[in-house]
Amino acid sequence: MDYKQLIAERLADQTNTNAQALYGLIEIPPRPEMGDYAFPCFALAKNLRKAPPLIAQSLAASMDAQGFEKVEALGPYLNFFLNKSEYSAAVISQVLSQGPDYGNEDSGHGKKILVEYSSPNIAKPFNVALMYTTSLGNALYRMYRSEGYDTVGINHLGDYGTQFGKLICAYRLWGDEEALQADPIKELLRIYVKFHEEAEKDPSLDEAGRTAFRNLESGAPYEMGLWNRFKELSLEDFQKVYDLLDIRFDSLKGEASYSESLPEVIEEIRAKGLLSESQGAQVVLLDEYNMPPAIILKSDGSSIYCTRDITAAIYRKKTYDFDKCLYVVGSPQALHFRQVFKVLELMGFEWAKDLIHVGFGLVKFQGMKFSTRQGNVFYLTDLLDQAIARAREIIEEKNPELPNKDEVARKIGIGGVKFIYLKNSREKEILFDLNEVLSFDGETAPYIQYTYARARSVLRRFPLAHPEEMNGLQEKEEFELTKELDRFNEAKQEALARYEPSVFTRYILDVAKAFNKFYNNINIGNTEEPLRSARLNLLLATCQVLANGLNLLGIDVVEQM
Repeated sequence: MDYKQLIAERLADQTNTNAQALYGLIEIPPRPEMGDYAFPCFALAKNLRKAPPLIAQSLAASMDAQGFEKVEALGPYLNFFLNKSEYSAAVISQVLSQGPDYGNEDSGHGKKILVEYSSPNIAKPFNVALMYTTSLGNALYRMYRSEGYDTVGINHLGDYGTQFGKLICAYRLWGDEEALQADPIKELLRIYVKFHEEAEKDPSLDEAGRTAFRNLESGAPYEMGLWNRFKELSLEDFQKVYDLLDIRFDSLKGEASYSESLPEVIEEIRAKGLLSESQGAQVVLLDEYNMPPAIILKSDGSSIYCTRDITAAIYRKKTYDFDKCLYVVGSPQALHFRQVFKVLELMGFEWAKDLIHVGFGLVKFQGMKFSTRQGNVFYLTDLLDQAIARAREIIEEKNPELPNKDEVARKIGIGGVKFIYLKNSREKEILFDLNEVLSFDGETAPYIQYTYARARSVLRRFPLAHPEEMNGLQEKEEFELTKELDRFNEAKQEALARYEPSVFTRYILDVAKAFNKFYNNINIGNTEEPLRSARLNLLLATCQVLANGLNLLGIDVVEQM
């Protein structure tokens, strides 16, 4: 039940005021002894022509208190105290009746959201830095879908650009066919790094790479054949990662897919008088918007990713007619997206305002940044393998008799890695520490998974004698836990409003912490029926909320640990 709505409606009846306007004024008091909800009566003083404390006293005397333990005035505030038993029973009943659907809403019904995320470059390793966009984007995708939006997950592959001309040139000069068949990505990375090493000694190689890319753009058979082969090998490698992470996309469409539409879009930009020449390149000047020029065509006539992103956005609007299109791409690309969105706006596309860049900070692993060009990359599969292996060691130490150790280790290892990218504000830099990631204490996925497993172990020990019993929960720990369960949608909607999954991640941590306080202070084994059944139902509801919440983050629960 939405108690804020109930309060707003009762206040509206008493004061002849709009309930919707009152709803947004209702607060959560800073201390539990001040009530569960509070309404500041300052907002009513002008219309009622009374001092706020007098309004609070009058409303406290006349307010319908059904569903509340009491309603009382405290200075200019009207404070509402929930009936703990009734409230807890209502929340638990709702969670258990809806089960896996608890938290699903229809606020997005009839609306379409596109989420572009992951987007690796073909012919390069899926390195650990890509885990940020992949985890963040997938969490947003899942949360939007749970709100009833028609949600489209797009993997915008980096499969075009001068770097592929360089790679084609490198393969022609130094490629090893046998090595390519044995380990495609390793071989492609080797020759890509070698190209840049050799180009420092012989700058003419850069021009050879640009020539190869122009040939690719014009559809030359040799370059097209190699490019298609590199792409197929890369997609096979990427799919292994996505299978491990349990991630699927609705669209797997790379930059090259838009190449045929580029001339038409460039001509449209020119026809609208937006193109200028700058040092041989064709650009859109953005000085008056405090941005450098957006390059549309380079001086050699080849396209650039700005042009391809503009073309992709136009294609997506025509194809999907989206309400919003999110780009989950690192914050260093903020200027690029500002330029792209501004050019689209100048072209006359009103929907450019619906394009949102969801940026995020850098990832540091052992003090290193990741550079494919220099070869010091850390494969994501290696990291996941290490996380799973370390989780297996921890399980062996803590519970050597546990069945399905490999499955549990996989869920803990992968869940821990995903969670580290989601638990803090996305603009913050991540310092990746595998020991912290897999800790069972603190703000980690294993802590939440362990909380879930702990609750399930209690439920296995004590059978539920009265499944229908949900009344009688009066203890502080019970009430605080129930209030957390009730915040599911509030936290999710705030996360989506800010494009910030960490808001929801913090909420799931709060549920786990509230449960552990309950677990440490309430002895279910010594509780008599029917109160024991009510407490067991609270555990069931907690398990459901944790499972549903982790699912939105793309993380599995663990039944035993």
